[in-house]
Amino acid sequence: MSVQLGMPQPRAESGPGPNVPAPQPAGRPAGMAPGLVDRYGRRATDMRLSLTDKCNLRCSYCMPAEGLEWLSKQAVMTAEEIVRIVRIGVEQLGVRELRLTGGEPLVRADLLDIISALRQAHPDLPISMTTNAVGLDKKAAGLKAAGLTRINVSLDSLHEETFTQLTRRPFLGRVLAGVDAAWAAGLGPVKLNAVLMRGINDAESPALLAWALGRGYELRFIEQMPLDADHGWTRRNMITAAEIRDLLSVDYVLSADPRERDGAPAERFEVRARVPGTDQATGPVLGTVGIIASVTEPFCADCRRTRITAEGKIMSCLFSREETDLLGLLRGGASDAQLAERWQDAMWLKPKAHGMDHVGLDAPDFVQPDRSMSAIGG
Repeated sequence: MSVQLGMPQPRAESGPGPNVPAPQPAGRPAGMAPGLVDRYGRRATDMRLSLTDKCNLRCSYCMPAEGLEWLSKQAVMTAEEIVRIVRIGVEQLGVRELRLTGGEPLVRADLLDIISALRQAHPDLPISMTTNAVGLDKKAAGLKAAGLTRINVSLDSLHEETFTQLTRRPFLGRVLAGVDAAWAAGLGPVKLNAVLMRGINDAESPALLAWALGRGYELRFIEQMPLDADHGWTRRNMITAAEIRDLLSVDYVLSADPRERDGAPAERFEVRARVPGTDQATGPVLGTVGIIASVTEPFCADCRRTRITAEGKIMSCLFSREETDLLGLLRGGASDAQLAERWQDAMWLKPKAHGMDHVGLDAPDFVQPDRSMSAIGG
């Protein structure tokens, strides 16, 4: 009899005979194929690994103005531990893509050493990084030489005043210099991530798209998620994907990108200029834009991500309230096989969506995770 969804098989009232195996516990069934498979048939192949919880910005949708209590150096994974965990993911568990996140990865002093070691161990592995780009202008060429494949940059506004209001730091010029340096270094395609906040930067969305298209950057708008440290998120104040499309449609005609989405969080659209006063497009495709609608148009059914926090905790879902300690097991002398098994067990119990076994960030039983986005690693 097969085991379904990790549930134990019923035991006969008289008990199993001497040659009948004992029922499996409610965890991952024995004898499963290798890989990070969950109860819903999803297979995680995209690894997001946080290098640090520290950040040099204080974005209002992420952390308080005074910042957070940072992890101690001893609590954070070392370069060697990171390389080992990635190796297990790639060689034993089917990880095919790695994204380095934070916090802000650029604040880590040994960043180049980490990337170089990862590239040496995995010559063909796509390795990207999400960054706020503060200081990237001085490091982009070195990151490319070390083996980084491409860059994602958080950029919510092109106006100094608005940028400073959102990030609580006057660093827009440094960010733009970093974006240009990443492009010049060959860290493309350069992808830009923008979170729209009602009444703050939402009206800027068409101009931000025009700027990105003109430079060959790929812009993705992200619905604000309930991952702020102040727990001030409300569905009412969030700019939805439908609203984003309406904002952009004033100047552009959006049509579905013919490429397969293939588990990507962003739904992509081809962008053409709009003939003023009509619904008609004019001219060639100018580029693409993506919308990540985690709240209103969730894509959880095709999620392929597994997350490791800076202190080596496995988070099977961005909204998980349960974490599995991988680093403690590693530091306790566990073998690669034991670490892989712990990882598989954690991912087997991945919730269906939004940290629950049903979809809905506005559901009455949704509970916001204690961690903010910077402490998780997106």
